[in-house]
Amino acid sequence: MQFFKEENRIYATNIDNETVAEVTFYEIENGVYNIDHTFVDNSLRGQGIGSKLVQEAVDTIKQKGAKIQATCPFASKWLEENM
Repeated sequence: MQFFKEENRIYATNIDNETVAEVTFYEIENGVYNIDHTFVDNSLRGQGIGSKLVQEAVDTIKQKGAKIQATCPFASKWLEENM
């Protein structure tokens, strides 16, 4: 699956250009980013897409030299288990 990156969003689309998976994050203070939303369409669930999205967000935030937190429940759990 190909992910597209915007400044505060990483996402994937289907053949009809509809968003089928995404993660969003934003800088809440200087050097600290919050992952606030993940979405995976029902047709893609169980394939690890959500985890891949959060990993992409984490990698993007780390490249900025920033710290990471999450208010999204899925991302928060992922961070606890993988960081």
